[in-house]
Amino acid sequence: MKIIFVDGYNVINSWGNLKREKETSLDSARQKLVDILHNYGAINGCKIVIVYDGHKVTGNIENKYEHNKNLLVVFTKDGETADAYIEREVHNLGRRFEVYVVTSDSLEQQTIFQRGAVRISSVEFYNLVRVDIEDVKKSSKKARVSAKNTLEDNLDDDVLRKLEAIRRS
Repeated sequence: MKIIFVDGYNVINSWGNLKREKETSLDSARQKLVDILHNYGAINGCKIVIVYDGHKVTGNIENKYEHNKNLLVVFTKDGETADAYIEREVHNLGRRFEVYVVTSDSLEQQTIFQRGAVRISSVEFYNLVRVDIEDVKKSSKKARVSAKNTLEDNLDDDVLRKLEAIRRS
């Protein structure tokens, strides 16, 4: 199973569309990230864990919100960074799963490598997500075009030839 840990605020601040959204509403930017990654996880058959820092929120306890079986959103507890949470979870998973961590934090990247996970920068991940979305759009467009049911598809060749002869005369 492929598990992808995402440093939520790192991604929001790295992706232009989410960064602009954050200027209006942080909750809206977080929700858009959830929606995007929910689709990405469904397309790729992987589990996504979005982790947000809660270390600066006094008295905050760890909160987990499971959106579905493939998407989990975590707000870390008071005094714990998203990086620390991700490192602990990656360490606990060991090398039993294919684990990826999405962050552009260079110190985090080194720690992740030592724990056996693969690091993807926020910008690299944005490009992966964008390509998948474009592929899905192309596939669905092709499916709509090929699903058209025309008269020509339902007539045999002899009738088509006769109709074409009438059209040309």
